[in-house]
Amino acid sequence: MLKTTIRAAALIGALGAAPVASADPAPGAYLAARQAAAANDYQSAAGYFTKALMSDPQNPFLMEGAMASYLSLGAMDQAVPIARSMRETGIESQIAHLALLGHDAASDNWDAIFNSLEEGHEVSPLVDGLVQGWAALGQGAMDRAVVNFDSVIEAEGMRGYGLYHKALALALVGDFEAAEETFRALNDRGAFSARAAIAHAQVLSQLDRNDEARDILTAAFNVDQAPLVRDITSRLEADESVPFDIVDSPRAGVAEVMFMIVNVLQDDTPDGYVLHYARLAEYLDPSHTEALIVTAALLERLGRYDLAGEAFARVPKEDPAYQAAEIGRIDVLYRADRLEAASEAAQALARDFPDTWGRALDLIDADNGPGRVSLYFARAITSHTLDDWPEAEADFRAALEIMPSNAGVLNYLGYSLVERGENLDEALDMIERAAAAQPDNGAIIDSLGWVLFKLGDYEEAVGYMEHAVTLEAVDPIVNDHLGDVYWAVGRKTEAHFQWKRALSFGPEPELADRIKRKLEIGLDAVLSEEGRAPLTVADDSP
Repeated sequence: MLKTTIRAAALIGALGAAPVASADPAPGAYLAARQAAAANDYQSAAGYFTKALMSDPQNPFLMEGAMASYLSLGAMDQAVPIARSMRETGIESQIAHLALLGHDAASDNWDAIFNSLEEGHEVSPLVDGLVQGWAALGQGAMDRAVVNFDSVIEAEGMRGYGLYHKALALALVGDFEAAEETFRALNDRGAFSARAAIAHAQVLSQLDRNDEARDILTAAFNVDQAPLVRDITSRLEADESVPFDIVDSPRAGVAEVMFMIVNVLQDDTPDGYVLHYARLAEYLDPSHTEALIVTAALLERLGRYDLAGEAFARVPKEDPAYQAAEIGRIDVLYRADRLEAASEAAQALARDFPDTWGRALDLIDADNGPGRVSLYFARAITSHTLDDWPEAEADFRAALEIMPSNAGVLNYLGYSLVERGENLDEALDMIERAAAAQPDNGAIIDSLGWVLFKLGDYEEAVGYMEHAVTLEAVDPIVNDHLGDVYWAVGRKTEAHFQWKRALSFGPEPELADRIKRKLEIGLDAVLSEEGRAPLTVADDSP
């Protein structure tokens, strides 16, 4: 029933601002905004909606579209003024009420929250009831806070949620005995949630009952799978007093409401809508690591890999969940075809935490094929960069056993084999399969041209390398490769031009030195200096 209530409110919020009749003097911006919003391109959507609003500032659809896009970006400074304008002009919007509620909590403006609810600016019965409890605590009225939480507890389908937040509030004011009793009532049928189990354990530790706290965690978790739980468990075993820090203020309590709603909704509610609550949770409590990670996961599912990576990157290095967040960031870099950035991040993680990849592979579900492929791929890139080719090749091939058609793995392994001069026919087959899967991927087309070059099929290599340069116009490696191919077919003037272009794009020092030497004496002479045979078809004419 609870989920039905919240979903209904979500639907009302989504449909309440339907387009109104308008001459719309900016149809281009309007159409672009709708297209960007449909593609979850929140940055573009926000810009186009805002541009369209300049021509039609009272349009409810445009206002809600702009406000929701900014909220999805976590840009509260831009979302809140639009939400406030909607309220002032009498436009009822659940998302606008949610944004303003979050802003008032972030500002400790508890009176404004009560006033807004009294005026009928509601979000949902659960959210409104719990936030009123935290707002009363923000005003210093714990007795009224308890009354508000008890009202939620008594509402049909909301008992557990009310008990959880009442227990958190009691613990926050130092009444650990009452908090523990409330947690016992909450968990009388098993652990209510992961966060509740952690909070309960922290309360027990404050009561010098570490053995019971450890039992709570053991019953609720496989402790090897939760970094924060591993950290707390080790401290409990050392007989330390673990502080209560799930929430440290009424503002953080409201953040916990938002995070809890994320968990309630995310199984059967559109990710774009759930993202609003996740963004508010991290806005209200920037130290809420789990909110950051769930925001990143939602953005990844929505295909916004850039924003997901930014969210993962905000998890601090000292946090127990840092390694998991970095693995997530590497995964989204890989999914976005930013292989160089993924490689750099994987290397850094391997240097700082040498056991990361093995632990991650041990913990991930055996049936999670895409997740295992990402981990094998990241570990392979790390090993390759560290000149451990046998380990790298083994992991590349392990990834292909799970997902034989993965273009990224096929290309990386195929290209690496080409560079090593090994199994060139197999490498060609791998890269051809990758190119067939992603014909507009410049890095893969470059690999295909390069393996043909290495196999001596220079004429056929030319077309692929020229196409690769159109796709990766400012990549120094691709331009350098095209220069080599031109040289191989006797087009030496064009080869010099491409090498000069490659130099202009800032190649790594070692590559830059080699390109300069080719410009001085030609590719054949450079190969001879390196102890390799010159190209068989390159003529010696100037």
